[in-house]
Amino acid sequence: MAQINGISVPFIPITQSSEITSGKAQAGYESFGSIFEQELDKLKFSNHALKRLESRNIQLGNQDLNKIQDAVNKAEQKGSKDSLVMMNDTAFIVNIPNRTVVTALPVGETNENVFTNIDSVVFA
Repeated sequence: MAQINGISVPFIPITQSSEITSGKAQAGYESFGSIFEQELDKLKFSNHALKRLESRNIQLGNQDLNKIQDAVNKAEQKGSKDSLVMMNDTAFIVNIPNRTVVTALPVGETNENVFTNIDSVVFA
């Protein structure tokens, strides 16, 4: 059985024990902390937003997602909490601290064009 710091473990470690204790990752591999941070920084969609995207037939490509991500980053730099992100003919309500799209709708679909409980607007 393999050992890490003198403790027997039921698996084979992918790094050497000296790398584990020093916190260094193997060459060519990212550390867990780095991957974790990248995942936290990604834009997320709430279940409600996913349903709205599907029911309203809103399709988003990688370029669109990058534009929204950039808009979220800009809003975050300004200290926004809940932002209206306008991209092309679509409005997205985004919770900035959680980096989560709460809902999405085509601009022409809204009857009143009134958005409440937002503290910023970003054009993507």
